Parts: sequence; structure tokens; C-alpha cells
Amino acid sequence: MKNSEPESIIKKKQTLGFQAEVKQLLQLMIHSLYSNKEIFLRELISNASDALDKLRFELINNKFISTDNSDLEIIITFDKDNRTINISDNGIGMNRNDIITNLGTIAKSGTQEFFSKLSGDQKKDASLIGQFGVGFYSAFIVAKKIIVKSRHVNSPITEGVLWESEGSGNFTIETINKTNRGTDITLYLRSKEEEYLSSWKLKSIIRKYSDHISFPIKMYKETWDEEKKETVISNNEFEVINQASALWARGKSEITDEQYIEFYKHISHDFEKPLIYTHNHVEGRNEYIQLLYIPSRAPYDLWDRNKRNGIKLYVKRVFIMDDAEQLLPTYLRFVKGVIDSNNLPLNVSREILQESRDVKVIREGSTKRILNILEDLSTSNDKEKIIKYANFWKEFGQVIKEGIGEDNNNKERISKLLRFASTNNDSDIQNVSLMDYIKRMKEGQNKIYYITGENYKSVKNSPHLEIFQKKSIEVLLLTDRVDEWMLSFIPKFENKELVSIAKGNLDLGNLENESDKKQQKETETKFQNLIEEMKKILSEKAKDVRVTYRLTDSPACLVVDENEPSGNMIRMLKAAGQETPNSKPILEINPNHALIQRIQLNNDNIHNWSHILFDQALLAENGVLNDPMNFVKRLNEMLLIK
Repeated sequence: MKNSEPESIIKKKQTLGFQAEVKQLLQLMIHSLYSNKEIFLRELISNASDALDKLRFELINNKFISTDNSDLEIIITFDKDNRTINISDNGIGMNRNDIITNLGTIAKSGTQEFFSKLSGDQKKDASLIGQFGVGFYSAFIVAKKIIVKSRHVNSPITEGVLWESEGSGNFTIETINKTNRGTDITLYLRSKEEEYLSSWKLKSIIRKYSDHISFPIKMYKETWDEEKKETVISNNEFEVINQASALWARGKSEITDEQYIEFYKHISHDFEKPLIYTHNHVEGRNEYIQLLYIPSRAPYDLWDRNKRNGIKLYVKRVFIMDDAEQLLPTYLRFVKGVIDSNNLPLNVSREILQESRDVKVIREGSTKRILNILEDLSTSNDKEKIIKYANFWKEFGQVIKEGIGEDNNNKERISKLLRFASTNNDSDIQNVSLMDYIKRMKEGQNKIYYITGENYKSVKNSPHLEIFQKKSIEVLLLTDRVDEWMLSFIPKFENKELVSIAKGNLDLGNLENESDKKQQKETETKFQNLIEEMKKILSEKAKDVRVTYRLTDSPACLVVDENEPSGNMIRMLKAAGQETPNSKPILEINPNHALIQRIQLNNDNIHNWSHILFDQALLAENGVLNDPMNFVKRLNEMLLIK
């Protein structure tokens, strides 16, 4: 793959500036990842492997591509005198636009969100940078200058491209003659990086991080010179350093945990170990291999539902595409891995994937496999698995909740994976399952009670909880944005109705005795006149006013009808710029509260008190007052009354 002919410049050199985010990333990376700098070789080999995969796919599907019959390979050499390392591949290569796009910008959605999460803590930032996937830029950890020469397989010899940069603010790009296709990357090492100018060091890194690469990675062969009593490096004979076979195609007994982990890092560009993985050969009418990983941390772009590059699709070991979204449902978009089918055609297209019965079987089988893993973690008594599931839920719980509405066939299984915060605990940790809740239900209780809100503090202190705390009834505390949407798809669990304590009339069923119900009826009659007067005063704000028994300490609260969106949902819709239903809440007053009893005895200021009670109830559930100045004015007037 060495270029045998001199390369001459045929276009004027052009200097361009890096995208601002690239400059920032380079500085962060050089400082944050310095303790793990050898990963630069893994990243460059991984990119070379991707280029070879893409060429092999194009050769199968594009009859207009003409190329030589040379074997696809990666060659690594070094030069001690010039302090350089060279990584070459004869893959698909890059043209001028590819070079500028891939090496001058970070062409990823969510870039700004990624940078907003950086903390300044080198250890934490190194982890985040790893999730972002730095690839090529990691070479600047050890290199003071990098030169890239590349030619796309469809470009003529006269349209090769030379890219050069010292990793500061700019890079240069020029057009050259390049006789061989593919990409050659030359690293000019920084001072004190001499350890990488060693065949032993480079081979150990390749075998540690890149043994799974399915293309041969070659270096010059070493032989022992008896006369000189030293190892001599050949200048014309190569040896293969890696196993050069698809890792997923090997038997499980042939693969070590370390090899599984390094393969995950190769396909995901994540620096951390995966949380867990599964490797299976599925046989029958549909024969395929699945090697699937669940990451330890959520990627920075987890909430981009259109970002679907977790699963690489192969057919008979031939790479087809690296964002096969048809192979797993959207709520499992965090899963990384490889699926290799023996049934699909090599020229498979996205349209074929959407319509193929074989793909549907693979999708169902892979979804089942991931849910099996999660069920095993979530139901285990093993301490390590309990910790793993807690970590999984913290990172991916909100995404799993999407599956309740998206995957009706597996809704019951997903329901058992759900975890929530609860009044049974004193923290916001989501570790209570619906089954846990049912096991702790009081005698006579036949409903699962929950409350939704903007954050843990607001729901934990909600007045709606007062009667439940008094009666020691557990309530689930739901604060994720997806919760209310999700709950619309699971009205029941194990034949127990899920009920919002902030909707409709309070119904404690068998938890209330007959004497309580009789007393409530008598109280409602006693306060009827006050209720009617308050209804008139609040007609523009409240749909209704009524007596409640869900409160013990607060004078009033707001509720909505059973089938109407909660106040929290309406606020989220408004924040998202969406239309909201023109509905009014219901004001419920606590007849046992001193303030309500005072108004009942002396209703001279009932107009002010009615509005104050409504506004206080709205504030108590994190609502926003339409007219805060009027609220303050009314409150001050009432405070001045002797």
C-alpha cells in the first residue's frame, strides 16, 4: 500500500479553521485523556476498519466502482529517525469534502449539549469525552503534527487529498497525486513519546485493543539476526498481528471478557466498559448471530430519537450498514452491537429491511434477548446484579418507559422493569417496582396510588399526600417528563388500577369506614352555602369548588377531572410551545382547617379569601400565577385586618 510514485501538488494549499467545538475538544482531550493515551491507536485502527467495511459493501452493491484486487488490510509502520508512526488502509478513502467534514468539524447532533455537560473535572470529562466518540482527534494526545493523505475509490489519481494540522486552530488541505486508494495517516510524535516507536509496544496495543478487527492488521516482520545478535525488522515482508476474524462469529469459549469489552469499545467509541452483554447464535429458519451490549452510561444524544446508530448489520460477515434502526425498537436505541444474518441478501436496502419478514423475526428475537437480560438483573438477589440494575435504571429508565406506549407486545414485561420513587423511602432514588408496591399494600387496598410533578421536592411536599401519610398508604412519586404519557398506556397492573391522587374525587375504597363517610356527608351539607358563594367568585378560574377529605394540614388544593391532563402536564405542554386544553382545575377546601372555619363563620372578606386560597393551591403544585401582583395585594390587605 506504500505509494511508489512521488506525489506532486496540483492545487494551491488552502488553510482552513477548525470548527470551534473541535478546538475545544482537542484541548480537553489532550489534558483529560493523557493517562490513557495509547487508545489513539485503537481509534485510528477502528476508523481504518470502518473504511474497509464500507469499501467491501460498495464493491458488492455498486457495479460502477472499479478497483484493483488487492486484499483489504491495515498496515502500521514506524520510523525511529523521523519519530513517526504511519497507519494505512486501502479502504474506501476520502475526497476533499469528506476530509473537511470528517477532520475539520464534529458533524454530530447534540454537540452543544455535550459541551454544556463538561464540568472541568478531568476524570469526569474524560468519561464524557469517551462517550462522545473522539476517534481521529485522539491522535493529538501523542502527536504534535498529523498528515493525512487520502483518495476516494471513485476519485482519479490526480484528486488525492493531503490534510495537515498541528492540532491548534487551523489545518491545511491541498490536492495531490495519489496512486493508491484509501488513507495514510502519519503521526509526528511529541517529545517523551518514544515508547511508541517500538514494534513490541505497537503490537501489544494492537493485540490488546484491536485483536477482534476482522481485517488483517500488518506490521513488518521481525527476525533474529544471529550475526548481529539482535532483532532485525524486514523492509519488505509483513506479518499479521491480530486474529483477523469476526469476533462475533467465534464460539463463546474462544473469546475472553477482555476481548468482548474491547470489541464494544471499537463499535461504540465508548471508553468505558459495557454494563452487560449477550452473545448468541440463533438457529432455525432464520439463522443469525447477535452480539448486543448495554452501555454503562447514557450517551450525550440519548434523547435524539432520530439518532439510531447502535446496531451494525452484517450479512454473512459482510458489513451492510451501521445504523440499522429496524433491528431494535426506538426505546432500546441505547443498545450497541452487531447482528449478522445468514438469510438476508447482500444487497439489502433500508426498504427491504422495513418489509422483510426475516428482519421482523430478528427484531423480535433481539428485543426479547435484551428484555431477558434486564429481567434477570431486575429480579436477582445477587448484590452485583442489583447494583447493575440500579445503575441501568438511573441512566436509561426514562427511555425504557417509552416502551410502554411503543411496544404493546412486551408492555407487561416492560411494566415489571419500571422503577419509581415512593413515599416509602426518604430519597428521590427510583428503586420501587410496581410489584414491590403491591406487596406492601394495606389490607383492603385495591388501587396503586401515584402523584406526578415537576420535581421530587414538589411532589414529596404536595398537600395531596396528606391523607395518605395520615393513613400510612404508600404513594409513588413520579417526576419524569414521560411519566404521564406512559401511564395512559397502563391503567392497571396485576389487576390493580393505577390512580392519580390529584385527579377526580378521592376514593380510598375499603380503606374508609362507614362512620367517616357519614360524617363527610354531614360536613358537605354544613359548608354548602360557602361552597356556592366561592363558586361564583372563582367562576373564571375554577371549574368547581368542593369539600375535600384528602387534606389534613393544608386549607385547599387543586385537582382535575379524571380524564383531563394534570396541571403538571399542561405546564410541560406550554413549555414545549404546544397547544393546551382550555380546562379549569377544581378547588377543594379542607373543612377542618382553621382558616376555612374562620371564613365559614365570618365571610365579610370571602372574595379576597377565595382568590388567595386558589392562588396558594396553585403555587403549592409549582404552578405560575397569572396575576402575582393582585395575589400580593389581596394577601397584604388580609394581613392588615385586625
